[in-house]
Amino acid sequence: MNRGEIRWYKFTQPDKKRPVLILSRDSIIEFLGEVTIAPITRKIRDIPSEVILTRQEGMPMDCAINLDHIQTVSKAKLGSFIASLNFEKMKEVAEAIRFALDL
Repeated sequence: MNRGEIRWYKFTQPDKKRPVLILSRDSIIEFLGEVTIAPITRKIRDIPSEVILTRQEGMPMDCAINLDHIQTVSKAKLGSFIASLNFEKMKEVAEAIRFALDL
């Protein structure tokens, strides 16, 4: 499990199983029971706090990482690996986080 990986996660009801991006830094993940993630949704709002993903990033359809809904979740509830984002895409994620948190 590493930063930049996209994995399945089962949110509590009424939500559903959906992909999430791991945001926690690699050096701490093995020591924690929880990791910080951002959910990925098919609803694309085309705003600066989201990052668009396509088939090029290993997703089955166009979708968006929603950096307005960053949260910390149990590592035990993370599911199987879907894809891993490259350095350039993670730079876009960092920019979207700065916008979402007004940093």
